[in-house]
Amino acid sequence: MELSEFDFDLPPELIAQRPPEQRDAARMLVMNRKSGATDDCHFRDFPELLRGDELVVLNNTRVLPARLFGRREGVLSQKPGENNPARDEHLKSSIEVLLVRQIEPDLWETLVRPGRKIPVGELIIFEDGELEARVEDRGGYGLRLLRFTSRGSFAEAIARLGHIPLPPYIKRADEAADHERYQTVYARQGSAVAAPTAGLHFTPEILELMRQRGIEIAEITLDVGLGTFEPVRTERLEDHKIHAESYDISEGAAQTIVSAKKEGRPILAVGTTVVRALEDAAEKAAARNELIDPGPADAEIFIYPGKPIRIVNQMLTNFHLPRSSLLALVAAFAGREEILRAYGHAVEQGYRFYSYGDCMLIR
Repeated sequence: MELSEFDFDLPPELIAQRPPEQRDAARMLVMNRKSGATDDCHFRDFPELLRGDELVVLNNTRVLPARLFGRREGVLSQKPGENNPARDEHLKSSIEVLLVRQIEPDLWETLVRPGRKIPVGELIIFEDGELEARVEDRGGYGLRLLRFTSRGSFAEAIARLGHIPLPPYIKRADEAADHERYQTVYARQGSAVAAPTAGLHFTPEILELMRQRGIEIAEITLDVGLGTFEPVRTERLEDHKIHAESYDISEGAAQTIVSAKKEGRPILAVGTTVVRALEDAAEKAAARNELIDPGPADAEIFIYPGKPIRIVNQMLTNFHLPRSSLLALVAAFAGREEILRAYGHAVEQGYRFYSYGDCMLIR
């Protein structure tokens, strides 16, 4: 398939720059994937729109303040506003590091900008040396393998020095409120560098309403990484190599999923990250005629139209970028033409797009 088949026009003013005042205030486009019919609703309607026997699967990963700003070894920090050659050199040597994926406790795959300036062996210093990183290897598109050392706890250093890694289409710096709003209310563990954004709409009250209706909830963990936001750089969609993301499906969650499938109950994935984890685990298990593999693994699956969907029957998702792997995943689930028609309706009706935007229930 050609990447151009997943393009659509989106006015820039529809890209949400901030979350709504209330988490559950988002609009929700409800789509029947068999007929393609759509209805305009609000996320607050979500519990009542369900049949009541669904298994809803959440991604409980936590977002790290994974964006760091440092300087190259030997460059002195200067006070803002100073006008001298030392400061000019400092500005030239400023380095932005985005933690992408943890390889070992102190070893991370990262995106470094400007990457071309950072050779293997370079030392990057953050703040006054509370945290340092040595470049151990380099990859394509700005990727670097960094070995970190810190005076105390690495986690505490990241918490103090890191910034919330808002996506590039949010044209502002992160703010204090983003530390809470760019995190789901059920975030518990993991080290994601982007939020599972379909889950941002949930509140404790919505989850309680679901439980009161008897709707079963299961949790998995997928550490959202480069695979979610890396652009597709090939004109032929099938040639794109998607980045692996780590996930973990507990024995209990796997058993719950197997039971729901045997009972013919719908499995509703909250977000494309849940779809990717469940379908990757199902693909790995299919070779042994099993339904799903529990335990930790790396999701390397790339889902696009023509790929089988083995586990998920329904999906709650935000609206995605044109020409992206996430749009291809949603199109695999609901049909390319149907999804593009639904997106066209969302644009006409002024829905808010992307991470802090509105959502879509596909069933």
